[in-house]
Amino acid sequence: MSTTTAGTTLGLDAHALSEQLSGLAQGLGIERWDLGAACSTDTSVQVDRGEAKQLKGAQRSAITVRVWNGDGLVGITSTSDLSPAGLARALSGARDASAYGNADDIPAFSPLATAPLEPLDQPLVEPRGILELLDTLREAERDLLGRHAAITTVPYNGLAQRSSERLYLNSAGACREQKLTTASLYLYARGEEEGRKPRSSGAVRLAYGLQQLDVAGCIAEAAERTIAHLDYAPIQTGHYTCIFSPEAFLDLIGAFSSLFNARAVLDGVSLSNRDALGSTLAVPFLSIHDNGLHPGNVGASNFDGEGTPVRRLALVEGGVLRHFLHSEATARAFGVEPTGHAGLGAKVSVGPHWFEVGPSAGSSGGASGLDRHTADGVVWIDSLSALHAGVKASQGSFSLPFDGWLIRNGEARSIEAATVAGDIRAVLKGILGFEGEAKLTPDGLCPHVWVEGLSVTGDA
Repeated sequence: MSTTTAGTTLGLDAHALSEQLSGLAQGLGIERWDLGAACSTDTSVQVDRGEAKQLKGAQRSAITVRVWNGDGLVGITSTSDLSPAGLARALSGARDASAYGNADDIPAFSPLATAPLEPLDQPLVEPRGILELLDTLREAERDLLGRHAAITTVPYNGLAQRSSERLYLNSAGACREQKLTTASLYLYARGEEEGRKPRSSGAVRLAYGLQQLDVAGCIAEAAERTIAHLDYAPIQTGHYTCIFSPEAFLDLIGAFSSLFNARAVLDGVSLSNRDALGSTLAVPFLSIHDNGLHPGNVGASNFDGEGTPVRRLALVEGGVLRHFLHSEATARAFGVEPTGHAGLGAKVSVGPHWFEVGPSAGSSGGASGLDRHTADGVVWIDSLSALHAGVKASQGSFSLPFDGWLIRNGEARSIEAATVAGDIRAVLKGILGFEGEAKLTPDGLCPHVWVEGLSVTGDA
């Protein structure tokens, strides 16, 4: 068991820090600068059969400072020291580094860095003591172990809480600040019966604080999923209609998010090109939005790494590719406004926040009456694995191990071991329809998605 002691968040004052930076920059002869900072205090626990496995606490801070020199070139440096001396060193280091800036890739301030922000309803919850976290997780593990005789361990588990602060400041007057508290719980159970292979599954819950966490729901979902995989059988290799759980489909969309990423388009590592907007990407009833501001997105921020406001953005509407995700630089290259998806770093990155997937407004939503509980000969994919290795995003192909069930005459039986393979473009154009209401998950909002004609390789 390892134990460290948590500190407190730094209590940053954005306006005071901005004034301090302005004075320091003026003294160093720097006219143009910006700063992005993220600081957090984290506390987490893990248990193993009732015993404390790990108690951790940490205070983290990451500060990025950029300086533009007289020739317009940019230098960048990182620090964790927000003292006047530390900030002066960071400004001086970035100024010196600007002499070696890339003249072919010069970022600028976001034109929206001072635009009004959408307010977020995010309660700040007082963190609880680490021993209370430990007791809560012990009880959750004990409850989960008691759900079925075959559940003998919960090898992967964790309960954590975080208090965090984010800042974006620049010499043109931008002053963004956010404070946030979050808590998370994951339980991944292992079920084992004599003469049978071990089976595992789990669940995750997020909230603004420990008191709001749906601990009972997490236990129930982890138990239900694990028990449902105990009775397994091999599956014959072939082509099947597949039903993706909301979590699995969101994982797949996330793995191919370069389709919508303007940085990936400009770097030539996306399936999309500069002229792809307006082209048909999917079935005419599919809608995909990136909506970092959704109330269900615990941990949401209303501004990105460049201070640009976050907003709901239609990526696919009516099956047509409508928008790309942009930073300031990619937006400038495309002649549009930044969309609030930038990450500040040595090279400004672009990435999605939180997906909403479902039928387009006014559409039929595809085939009606889809029900996996009465289906026959279909594969229900519960979760995908090895996305880091099994996805070739720039080619569109994937081959991924999965946990799921083969459904025969409405009866679901767990699949012993199998992989699903295909091409994301064929998946998006092979969607048959949606089943049920959209489910809120940590990564987005999505219903069950039916897709025809995917290749499943099994052991039978």
